[in-house]
Amino acid sequence: MFEIEVEEAIDGRRLRSERSVRAIIEAALALQAEGVLVPTAQQISDRAGVGIRSFFRHFEDMESLFAAVDVKIRDSYEALFLGGERDGSIEERIERAVIRRSEAFESVNNVMQGTLVQLWRYEVLRKHYARNQRGLRKDLENWLPEVKQMDRGDRESMHAIASFEMWHRLRYHQGLTKQASINIVLKLLRLQLVR
Repeated sequence: MFEIEVEEAIDGRRLRSERSVRAIIEAALALQAEGVLVPTAQQISDRAGVGIRSFFRHFEDMESLFAAVDVKIRDSYEALFLGGERDGSIEERIERAVIRRSEAFESVNNVMQGTLVQLWRYEVLRKHYARNQRGLRKDLENWLPEVKQMDRGDRESMHAIASFEMWHRLRYHQGLTKQASINIVLKLLRLQLVR
């Protein structure tokens, strides 16, 4: 009888621990979605409804939190870019690729910005960012296999034009609407590919 009570107590602690971990990860993502690009451990703890000591009991440091967040969002992040009708003329594929990317970039803007401002500090963010950049390059070349045939300079310019950094510049630094930004990216890609 005593063994069953001990097992139930251990299971209860494990479930509470798992709930706390989930709450911390969800709090970090919610804060970023609201525009707090670099939330502190205290802000995350407060939002999650756990004490700061509990936060650091589950996550050794912020870097370990970022690793857990990446595991949580990786599939949904990648799904934003994958898919879509990839057959058709080059004009059709360019347009569908740009629209798909624009929607994805709008969706992940705050997470990307939070990552970019902290790349210098955290190895795990540099690693995940590099992986995501490789994925974005591969995805663009899946949409537009013609890019693979270009010389290196032209190929790199295509990736720069289709990048989050270009999207962010147009939308936030230059203050353009989503549609105006789409039109500029379309025009630049067409100039490179449709000659």
